[in-house]
Amino acid sequence: MAFLEDYKAHVAERATLGVPPLPLTAEQTAELIELIKADCTDELLDLLTNRVAPGVDDSAYVKAAFLNDLAQENHTVACIAPEKAVEMLGMMLGGYNVKPLIDALSSKNSAVVKAAIAALNKTLLVYDAFNDVEELHKAGNAAATEVMTSWANAEWFTSKPALAEEITLTVYKVPGETNTDDLSPASEAFTRSDIPLHANSFLVNKMEKPLETIAELKKKGHPITYVGDVVGTGSSRKSGVNSVQWHMGVDIPGVPNKRTGGVVLGGIIAPIFFATCEDSGALPLELDVSKMETGDVVTIYPYKGEAHKDGECIATFKLNPNTITDEVRAGGRIPLIIGRGLTSKARGVLGLPASDIFLTAEQPADTGKGFTLAQKMVGKASGLAGVRPGMYVEPEMSTVGSQDTTGPMTRDEIKELAALGFNADLVLQSFCHTAAYPKPSDVVMHHKLPDFIANRSGVALRPGDGVIHSWLNRMVLPDTVGTGADSHTRFPLGISFPGGSGVVAFAAVTGSMPLTMPESVLVRFSGEMQPGITLRDLVNAIPYVAIQEGLLTVPKAGKKNIFAGRILEIEGLPDLKAEQAFELSDASAERSAAACTVLLNTAPVEEYLKSNVTLLEAMIEDGYQDATTIQRRVDKMKTWLANPSLMKPDADAEYAAVINIDLNTITEPILACPNDPDNVKLLSEVAGTKIDEVFLGSCMTNIGHYRAAGEVMRGETKNAVEKFWIVPPTRMDEQQLINEGYYDVFKEIQAQTEVPGCSLCMGNQASARPNSTVFSTSTRNFDNRLGKGTQVYLGSAELAAVCAKLGRIPTPAEYMDIVPAKIQGKEDKIYKYLNFNKIKGYHLEKREIAEEKYGVTVKPV
Repeated sequence: MAFLEDYKAHVAERATLGVPPLPLTAEQTAELIELIKADCTDELLDLLTNRVAPGVDDSAYVKAAFLNDLAQENHTVACIAPEKAVEMLGMMLGGYNVKPLIDALSSKNSAVVKAAIAALNKTLLVYDAFNDVEELHKAGNAAATEVMTSWANAEWFTSKPALAEEITLTVYKVPGETNTDDLSPASEAFTRSDIPLHANSFLVNKMEKPLETIAELKKKGHPITYVGDVVGTGSSRKSGVNSVQWHMGVDIPGVPNKRTGGVVLGGIIAPIFFATCEDSGALPLELDVSKMETGDVVTIYPYKGEAHKDGECIATFKLNPNTITDEVRAGGRIPLIIGRGLTSKARGVLGLPASDIFLTAEQPADTGKGFTLAQKMVGKASGLAGVRPGMYVEPEMSTVGSQDTTGPMTRDEIKELAALGFNADLVLQSFCHTAAYPKPSDVVMHHKLPDFIANRSGVALRPGDGVIHSWLNRMVLPDTVGTGADSHTRFPLGISFPGGSGVVAFAAVTGSMPLTMPESVLVRFSGEMQPGITLRDLVNAIPYVAIQEGLLTVPKAGKKNIFAGRILEIEGLPDLKAEQAFELSDASAERSAAACTVLLNTAPVEEYLKSNVTLLEAMIEDGYQDATTIQRRVDKMKTWLANPSLMKPDADAEYAAVINIDLNTITEPILACPNDPDNVKLLSEVAGTKIDEVFLGSCMTNIGHYRAAGEVMRGETKNAVEKFWIVPPTRMDEQQLINEGYYDVFKEIQAQTEVPGCSLCMGNQASARPNSTVFSTSTRNFDNRLGKGTQVYLGSAELAAVCAKLGRIPTPAEYMDIVPAKIQGKEDKIYKYLNFNKIKGYHLEKREIAEEKYGVTVKPV
């Protein structure tokens, strides 16, 4: 009984945190089975039924093997009849349970056969095992024919209740903007895969006693709906949705510690958050929420498109997409896609026409106009010349990225998809968010997750290698489409549509993803860059000009954002290096854009790929796995280089808006001011502000930024701020900066250098001093992002160095006196990027020199 005693102690410990116990491990499942064999009780049976993770988790393997033994009547347990064992197998979604279920179709026990039919009728994740059912059907197995017929008739779908005509809900409203740091605080990122525990941090930095309020509202007897003016901006969409669903959704039988369903109502719902709700089985609706307050009881009429309170209609809406009722019924967009595919395949076997059971996505009329660059890229990945805005497609995902604070969730989603391999051409896993300050759970992840990824033919980086985007971008093929579970997965070559960990897992496993093509906004640069102006200033010029033209507003009430949910397409800077182009595409995340393209000439792309071939070959030599996947990508790069060509937009392509930016008019730096990336101002408007800390790091940086900062600080013996953080994006950048002597400059001025990665930018472990004022080169500056109560300015590395030098934000005159003078005549050396192919005998250096000589910070927590 040692297992039960230990488990009950664990249950009690978790209860003190207000959460259920963790799912059983494989070892615990094995111990549980031995107890069941000896004396099967209802308590033990419930644990086996409901506390073992489904899919291809190790514990699912142990459970499925035991249940198969019972179904085959090789062993007998009093409380689990053979047909009951098959029924329990049917709750495991797919993976290790599928073969036992198919074998049961041929059982001599009619009750087992009946149970197997019922289980397989509702099992979608069968993958290649479909062929086994087909062979049985063709061989005359009546049970297999019944299963094939059920799949063809979509009984897996029709057996589920349709979305109700009316839904009565109690409102929990969060006024203003809710970003995903509010729903899923970065400081608690290490708990994200433990959904109930992570949900304890839900809104704790945003609202007064949110969990207690939700508990009180539930006493009204209705489901709770999350309501907000602007909902779900920022990263961490999946963990944010998980927390919403944990508090406002429903349990999934046989799937421990995860919920589905729930209703999200928002005046504006960020596009990626909206899509993640769809994937997760929630119902997101955009409508006027101004007449809803916490505690109100409202009734939603989905098909009528009305929201009522006290018998009166207070808002109207349109279901979007039109297939969302099917998505909710199926349990989410992902199971709907998989299920529709299964039904189509089964109907093909039976010689039946296409099913008319499912709603068909509304497709836009063809305007006859040309296509934008994004529309051509997505078209190519979908087997089309181009796609129109509003068109539903499932493009091929050439490149998929996963980072470490979402990686454990993606891993769990892959397990639930019952996948033992990836169909996407290249899947990359990084460890950049947790490398510098790993918690114990992070250390475990660092050891276990690489094998999980590599065993499925993915590529795993190593802690200390650096930021995912700086690596992933070096693996991208031109004019291809990809995705990643990080909002900054924005390719400088090709196009990426970031998503939550669920759709990223789906893309990795299937090699495609669902996409309703967004409209595009064209940003066209013209003129000449002025002295002292940097690309980061051009990044901030985009919202600056949009505000001037009335296309973007900073206040959340009545928020306008022309970029939200659209593709940002950038032209007019064709000779940018790829690393520079990423600085522009990366920042499209802060515009809430769905994706971004940058129109480049062929020469910088050729230069980038030649360098990347050498880097990837060095990875193989250094033992990175999966070597076959890396080599395949090298071969495809070489094929492109043998005949380089890039897509271009058509002259008559249509855009939702065109924003023209004259470089000649940008004569002083532009900053994003506290605490909103849209709150952009000229340097002259904020000059003199005291700065406490400066952060030079994040995916927004490249090696040129560190050289420029080093030149600004060269000759100084200290900096003028409390802390000057310096965190290169990759270990290759770090090594080159050491070789060139810049780390000696950083050491001389007493800067704090850290292991390459995300560090302060992510805010999940490192943080600035509470209530301090920070100048940062990082991506975003939401409240509490870089530290509790911090006021954060975002701008260029050059300006960051001047702030560190002076201890305040300089005037334009001061900035112009310092920066141009310090870098004049050195531009070619400073802004020279890493061309690995031009380094004779290039190989990946070890990091020990940085740790030993320069005291690079690596602090286990």
